Amino acid sequence: MPNYLTWKALNDQLADFTEQEILDLLETEKRDARRSTVLVRLHQRYTVLRMLRERAALMEIVNEPSRTTQSSR
Repeated sequence: MPNYLTWKALNDQLADFTEQEILDLLETEKRDARRSTVLVRLHQRYTVLRMLRERAALMEIVNEPSRTTQSSR
């Protein structure tokens, strides 16, 4: 049986994991241990990291100088 993170260890380390590491943990948990509370917690953290990545990409678009405003001057 694989050595799964305990609830305390998971919460202690969760902030240090990358988005991909969280996704890997989520997939492993879905396949192996299938602990519902751990699945929910991993999913919560994954969605926060994904949202931050997607929002940063949106803000890059917003902060780019517009070609139309430059060409109309």
